[in-house]
Amino acid sequence: MTADESQARYVEGITRLLPVDEQVRAVARVRAGGGLTPAPPSQPSAPPATGAPSFLGVLLNVLSPTITFGRADDAVDWLVFGVGGRGEPDSQASVLHHALTVAAKGSGLRALVLAVTDQRLLLGATAPVGLLSSAAADERAQADIELLGSVPRTAVTARFGRYRLNWKRLRLDFADGSWLSFHVPLADSGRPLREIAAALSAG
Repeated sequence: MTADESQARYVEGITRLLPVDEQVRAVARVRAGGGLTPAPPSQPSAPPATGAPSFLGVLLNVLSPTITFGRADDAVDWLVFGVGGRGEPDSQASVLHHALTVAAKGSGLRALVLAVTDQRLLLGATAPVGLLSSAAADERAQADIELLGSVPRTAVTARFGRYRLNWKRLRLDFADGSWLSFHVPLADSGRPLREIAAALSAG
């Protein structure tokens, strides 16, 4: 299965979600930016952690991510991955990031897909597949996309470029001041992300 064949299936899956008067302009399979991310949507808040993270807490978080030490988690995320997004609770970035996080925690493996139409930016996730799924199952999943959220094109801008060691990063800035980032593996082409940015910039 080639990259072009996969791309065609993502386009097919996105197209199925659209009304007849809405047209796809760009589609890209992406990964959510790591590191510090927007605040989650409004919900009962946990007691805030106090104090700075200790050196031992940071070290143990690096050695064993399953062990948590309060604010040391955030420190490790920032040191290793930087900032993957910013936003207050219930901001556009907050809502979208929460949606993709929930999708990722479900059963099976899913891919995130960004799309730009003549009207909206869309975030979707492919149907879940097993770790040892067949090629046929993978192909079906690529064309079976669940819509996680959307934003009017006029309410988002995009920048493609380098961030730390990642040369293929897309930053989405929303009208409410929040933002999210996405990227592709270094071995993959950055062209789909550039096409997303170009489509959002086009009139």
